[in-house]
Amino acid sequence: MIAPLVTGLAVFYLWPVFQTGYYSFTTWGPFGGSEFTGLANYVALFEDDELLRAVKNTLVYSAIVVAGIPLAIVVAALLNQRNLRGVGVYRALYFLPVVTMPAAIAMVWKWLYNGDHGLINHVLSFVGIPGQNWASDSRFALYAIAVIAVWMTVGYNMVIFLAGLQAIPKELYEAAEIDGASKIRQFRSITLPLLTPSIFFVAVLTVIASLQAFDVLYMILGPTNPATVESRTIVYLFYEKAFMENDKGAAAAMACVLLVFMMAITAVQFRLQKRWVHYV
Repeated sequence: MIAPLVTGLAVFYLWPVFQTGYYSFTTWGPFGGSEFTGLANYVALFEDDELLRAVKNTLVYSAIVVAGIPLAIVVAALLNQRNLRGVGVYRALYFLPVVTMPAAIAMVWKWLYNGDHGLINHVLSFVGIPGQNWASDSRFALYAIAVIAVWMTVGYNMVIFLAGLQAIPKELYEAAEIDGASKIRQFRSITLPLLTPSIFFVAVLTVIASLQAFDVLYMILGPTNPATVESRTIVYLFYEKAFMENDKGAAAAMACVLLVFMMAITAVQFRLQKRWVHYV
């Protein structure tokens, strides 16, 4: 009964993983064809300054996106109030970026970040703050795109946190209110501890997704942007190696390193969750 599902997973997921692993030990010619070269791609990879810069950018980007999780918790807590008028509309508006195409999101934010006619610089001009080239200056580009990622993920994380909040027994809040606990104390002593399973789940997914950042990054920066070289992530560099430089062996090695890195971080997260996640 599970044979069709297992076959699909094997063909479309497991086989490409093993194929990529094999390609990482090969060198490809300009017209196709490969030659087994052992660990040469990995040795060259760890000596590549571009990869080190991409790793740094990816970690900075991931840290900013993960730092947006508390914002989603606050939004979920505010939208969990049943007596709030139009709560369904607010929830839909916050979730809208999740179902919007990345290309459309990139177009809107490129206009917002435009150094000459962007709305952000226009607003800043009213308070005397000079505008910047947010998406084409290497000092700001990576952080500006990370802000977009936070904006895109708040809605999805909010839905998960809303489900977690609504699963908390109301009797706990009633008992705490009888004991004289304030709303802040209730949030700190009841809501956050019982929400930790949802926080852990969101943290794992967010880290994995942020380490694979590419689509919006590529559409905002592009190959001709002067900030691209200083703002590339690992997957962006992988794309350049594989499809622009046709160095599929090095790209495969990069993908394998990223896979091992993500597995290691996820394993650490599962290890540490025993210390802070509280299951009812």
